[in-house]
Amino acid sequence: MDLRTQKKDSSPQNYLQRKYLVIPIALFCAILWGSAFPVLKISYEELRIAADDQSAIIVLAGMRFLLAGLLLFMLLVLGVRRSPKVSWKVFGQLFLLGLLQISLQYYFFYNGLAHTSGMKGAILSSASIFFVVILAHFVYTDDRLDWRKIIGLIAGFAGIVVINSGQNFTLDFSWQGEGYMILSGLANALGTIWAKGISKKIHPFVMTAWQMLLGSLLLIAVGLPGLRPGTMIFTHKALLLLVYSGFLSATAFSLWYAILKYNKAGEISVYKFMTPVSGAFLAVLFIPGESLTRNMFIALVLVAIGVIVVNYQARGSKNPAAKPQDAGDNH
Repeated sequence: MDLRTQKKDSSPQNYLQRKYLVIPIALFCAILWGSAFPVLKISYEELRIAADDQSAIIVLAGMRFLLAGLLLFMLLVLGVRRSPKVSWKVFGQLFLLGLLQISLQYYFFYNGLAHTSGMKGAILSSASIFFVVILAHFVYTDDRLDWRKIIGLIAGFAGIVVINSGQNFTLDFSWQGEGYMILSGLANALGTIWAKGISKKIHPFVMTAWQMLLGSLLLIAVGLPGLRPGTMIFTHKALLLLVYSGFLSATAFSLWYAILKYNKAGEISVYKFMTPVSGAFLAVLFIPGESLTRNMFIALVLVAIGVIVVNYQARGSKNPAAKPQDAGDNH
């Protein structure tokens, strides 16, 4: 083997196109995002944050994404060796993106999860993937709905209906809980469509670092005035959970875009089905009192099938660029 061939074989692109590496990385990212649900529920308990204490909940969300954003800026400067500077015009677009993808989405997400179980939250969070598929049909001429996507949407939304049914399939739904989780998914979908346009102008790491920073500062600014004295006293465990939640956001995003750069979007996005699956099972393992009921199992299967079907692409299909549903943030 000559030197040029050896250099080519050892390049990041060559390694990140090997299935035995790509598949574990994609699954690892999905499991990291799924772990956010029990981590957040346990954080509420450890910090003794009441479900109706919106100020403390919002500040906690802001702290997590401020930490994640700073980690990404460090990665950009020290690891990727790329300048995070953007023009004022792009900065305004990033501010709107941060408002949608971080401030608005996680206002609904954090408050919604405070009023529902970790398992339900993990399953309902997948609604964002299905909302993006629907929005993309009206926004992009080359990403229309077809029978495959329609079948996936039917399965996914059927799972969402089932998860909101009681043991005897009676309505088990509240706007502050399940409703907010669905609105979080809608905000994420809108932000994802907006991010698709911005990502053509700047590096996705730069885009995400800025949206996390700006969105988190807005959350903190809104939540701090109403924060009661003595709220959110961090124990060692609570601090560790906060650091982990920031780490998982920064790490999962970085790894996901690294493999997305060198692989077809549909081939790796199909593994996102593991996010609700891992989130649900991790909730059962780590959150006291949560168990896998019949309805939750049926809903989990339907949602996982829906995620796989809407992202699946047959071998040989042309898809050189990332689809909109791959540009969004996860939890």
